[in-house]
Amino acid sequence: TPSPCYLSFFYAFRHPSAIRHVRSWSNIPFITVPLSRAHGKSFAHRSELKHAKRIVVKLGSAVVTRGDECGLALGRLASIVEQVSVLQNQGREMMLVTSGAVAFGKQRLRHEILLSQSVRQALHSGQNQLKEMAIPVLEARACAAAGQSGLMALYEAMFTQYSICAAQILVTNLDFHDEQKRRNLNGTLHELLRMNIVPIINTNDAVVPPAEPNSDLQGVNVISVKDNDSLAARLAVEMKTDLLIVLSDVEGLFDSPPGSDDAKLIDIFYPGDQQSVTFGTKSRVGMGGMEAKVKAALWALQGGTSVVIANGTHPKVSGHVITDIVEGKKVGTFFSEVKPAGPTVEQQGEMARSGGRMLATLEPEQRAEIIHHLADLLTDQRDEILLANKKDMEEAEGRLAAPLLKRLSLSTSKLNSLAIGLRQIASSSQDSVGRVLRRTRIAKNLELEQVTVPIGVLLVIFESRPDCLPQVAALAIASGNGLLLKGGKEAAHSNRILHLLTQEALSIHGVKEAVQLVNTREEVEDLCRLDKMIDLIIPRGSSQLVRDIQKAAKGIPVMGHSEGICHMYLDSEASVDKVTRLVRDSKCEYPAACNALETLLIHRDLLRTPLFDQIIDMLRVEQVKIHAGPKFASYLTFSPSEVKSLRTEYGDLELCIEVVDNVQEAIDHIHKYGSSHTDVIVTENEKTAEFFLQHVDSACVFWNASTRFSDGYRFGLGAEVGISTSRIHARGPVGLEGLLTTKWLLRGQDHVVSDFSEHGSLKYLHENLPIPQRNIN
Repeated sequence: TPSPCYLSFFYAFRHPSAIRHVRSWSNIPFITVPLSRAHGKSFAHRSELKHAKRIVVKLGSAVVTRGDECGLALGRLASIVEQVSVLQNQGREMMLVTSGAVAFGKQRLRHEILLSQSVRQALHSGQNQLKEMAIPVLEARACAAAGQSGLMALYEAMFTQYSICAAQILVTNLDFHDEQKRRNLNGTLHELLRMNIVPIINTNDAVVPPAEPNSDLQGVNVISVKDNDSLAARLAVEMKTDLLIVLSDVEGLFDSPPGSDDAKLIDIFYPGDQQSVTFGTKSRVGMGGMEAKVKAALWALQGGTSVVIANGTHPKVSGHVITDIVEGKKVGTFFSEVKPAGPTVEQQGEMARSGGRMLATLEPEQRAEIIHHLADLLTDQRDEILLANKKDMEEAEGRLAAPLLKRLSLSTSKLNSLAIGLRQIASSSQDSVGRVLRRTRIAKNLELEQVTVPIGVLLVIFESRPDCLPQVAALAIASGNGLLLKGGKEAAHSNRILHLLTQEALSIHGVKEAVQLVNTREEVEDLCRLDKMIDLIIPRGSSQLVRDIQKAAKGIPVMGHSEGICHMYLDSEASVDKVTRLVRDSKCEYPAACNALETLLIHRDLLRTPLFDQIIDMLRVEQVKIHAGPKFASYLTFSPSEVKSLRTEYGDLELCIEVVDNVQEAIDHIHKYGSSHTDVIVTENEKTAEFFLQHVDSACVFWNASTRFSDGYRFGLGAEVGISTSRIHARGPVGLEGLLTTKWLLRGQDHVVSDFSEHGSLKYLHENLPIPQRNIN
């Protein structure tokens, strides 16, 4: 007996055995996160979406159809099918609720009408030349009837490419009001999912009645199926789905009409927030608008299904929008029943912006007073800080590598050094913001000044380095910048107390909000997209972290270095007394640091000399593993392991040794394999040393000094926000000066450009004026 539901199945596989073997055909790796959870409560945070097992993807008409509303957007559909297939092959249960039958049918019927009219006209006129033919208005139900089979055949062909089976199900509102039909539909869907088949569901638009007002969108059990939004919500709840993804032609929900100047995308939408949303008109095609989507989404959320509304048409994101959502990335609007205890990161960005502007208006002495107070708090509250750090160390034991544990650890001596560095920053901050760099008299009573100003809002992301927080905060305070801090979770306890102390210090002049610690579950990649709130990103951590941030940053400058491949060249005239000390300090003092030595270049004349033997003996005593460069290996009968790459940052007690013929070859090697961080020459020949200093194109170039001196504190900057290998704005250890930019101030008296034209009354003077000296105590 056929099912009372409107069901028609098209299985998109060529062999009956495909169901059993489909996953083994896929070369997509299975995910490692658990995919099962008790249904009944929606996910509270985006980061939990990766655990979604059963997912409904709703494709709006605007996503599926072309811009001319006649025919399908084939490239977009192919991309969506690929993403759904990837998730299906990861072990998830995917369902599609799709529009598009009307548009596909309209294309087919228009073609048939044109063909029919052209034949009749040719027969009637006896001529092959066709006149203009008017196409009648096509009724939507007829279009749906003509387009449904073609739409399913297209999905069938696309899913077959990924060895995925698909089945079509057509429903109407009546199917949900009949208990027997509901059970049949539910059983059919469960059986398809059990067989690893993707159900493709659509309203049966060929027989569906006209849409009614949404008067019944109340409660959990009484949503009517009027369009595919309500259908998707109803199915999501009926099937106890973990996640409903609604794709439309807008990014999500906005607090004002999209496209208006003040419109802001709402990242997380909570029940009861409808008052904060202005609904615009409905989509260019389809039956529902954004208001219908929100009502359906809230209904599904109330039924225990998480919901994300996102843009499925944008060419830059549509190719990965579904997988991005499931990975927990900040895409579209996420519906959640759990409001965070604190402010959102967007709100924190706004607070940092306004707090930074207030900070910049303080007198230099007031900013210095804040930093001095923070330095005092670091020593006065030492016991509380060390107790919090002890918790972090205990939780990290066994999870972090030894170099990272060393970075995580705080001590009394570290706190004392921090306090000294902060007081240095306070002293240097007296003449930072508002310093006049240039004065020019453009014309009589028209004077121009270039003055230093803060950059704006800084985002500093750091790993396993709680001592970084007060350093960076002090530099931001001294330079009048707002600050967002994102620390690693391994230092959560330490960061929390250090941030509280920072805000306590800021409170003495009413600018507590200028420094914000991001405690939400925001992914670093999501933070890097806040281009309207953040002016500069400064990563502090591993080279991999820096590379990831540089890749993720969209429109925001990143200050930093991806690698610290530091070289030391031992010239033929190097001092025997200096070499061993310099090599040991550069490599062994702190091998995990970015300014640690990674490649030792040795002049060939030093091979098989007592000096060379001393270096090798010292490295052996310090348990440094040696990797031989190609030329060095050729000189040895039994060489150490040959280096895999000359462009390697080991970050550990490992060192590459290579041989060069002269200083020029050393420079060429550094330029080819280095990272423009810090490079050193050891020689007693001043002429050779100066040649090296002038020709090596790195941020820091030293003569007879350890690479480890490449540090803001050791440079006398008080502290640093990082070391930059960039060639724009700031380079090397970046202290206070690197966090400032400039603006131009022009003071005139009714001056207009036309007065300076060929026949005007005024002439440009462009006289350099003396710069006034500020009275700094």
